[in-house]
Amino acid sequence: MNNLENKFIEREVASHIKDRLKPGRVAVLYGPRRVGKTILINEFLKNFNGKYKLYNGEDIETQKMFTSQSVEKYKSLLKGIDLLVIDEAQKIKNIGLNLKIIVDHVKNLNIIASGSSSFDLAQQVGEPLVGRKWNYTLFPVAQLELQKKEDIIKTKSLLEERLIYGSYPEVLMSENYSYKKDILNEIVSSYLFKDLVEIEGLRYKNRIVDLLRLLAFQVGEEVSLNELANTLNIAKETVKNYLSMLEKAFVIIELSGFSRNLRKEVTKKSKYYFYDNGVRNAIIRQYNPLEQRNDIGSLWENYIVLERMKKQAYREIHSNNYFWRTYERKEIDWIEEREGKLFPYEIKWGDKISKAPKDFVENYKEAEFTIINKENYLDFIT
Repeated sequence: MNNLENKFIEREVASHIKDRLKPGRVAVLYGPRRVGKTILINEFLKNFNGKYKLYNGEDIETQKMFTSQSVEKYKSLLKGIDLLVIDEAQKIKNIGLNLKIIVDHVKNLNIIASGSSSFDLAQQVGEPLVGRKWNYTLFPVAQLELQKKEDIIKTKSLLEERLIYGSYPEVLMSENYSYKKDILNEIVSSYLFKDLVEIEGLRYKNRIVDLLRLLAFQVGEEVSLNELANTLNIAKETVKNYLSMLEKAFVIIELSGFSRNLRKEVTKKSKYYFYDNGVRNAIIRQYNPLEQRNDIGSLWENYIVLERMKKQAYREIHSNNYFWRTYERKEIDWIEEREGKLFPYEIKWGDKISKAPKDFVENYKEAEFTIINKENYLDFIT
């Protein structure tokens, strides 16, 4: 079982915010519920050299305070303050417009706004704060963050645990498997759908659970919207809307097919991965050890894809990500398009050595094919 000696895990996003924090720009921090945003903010404030004010957007008085659109009120409220922090900022109506007023009229003030849902927050801060914000996403804990506390032997010994229980902070810190399950079940039942069900006019709310179960069994596979719609007995457009909402709620991530218009290439379908393996397994109530499972390949692929995306985000590796497949079912799991070059990767749990598909090699001669397996995965994700 896991045994993190120091319960605090230093998060990569904190250093990015610190390096770029300056008056005239708002640092907007997104991330799932229970992923550690509040802890990150509190640790950040402990080390902040200056005066600050911290507000929670779920508080009614805070909501009233930051919807006034009054320049003079904001100047008075924030006089002598170096840093303003608003947690759960999406709960405040017109927060983007009010932050713009503050940025424009309260000088020498740094601002951090965080939210557990990107629905309202992204929409509200998007247009008003164009050119005035930095966006950051806090994922479940990344292996590159954990490597500061673990040696390679410890990391590899905990691999199976992380494939099954994921890497939410509370889950990582628990040394009891039963408690890990309780935390994950609570995240799924009490938090996962909270932002979704608050959306006015959302129909077929129970279908979202069914949709996630279907996706959980199709990790690493192309997903047909028509099949999902038929299985759930709802319209295809409704399925598309739900998938979009689940992405914005930090539950799933879409991966599109890569093509340069070769007739054999499949591009109309997407793959979907879960932000966290533990959440995926909680949705289907499956916590069995790997030796008793038939979905090891899916768990491994989901883990590698998300850990790679965390690395891309935290190390600022700018990449367009895809999978590749032909109608003859020749495929490559993961392709990165960076600086005009292609980097194809095949993600394998077993030791079998694969070669790049002939069609891919012939049409993309400049690309260097790499297999990611249990021997070299840490270089890829850390």
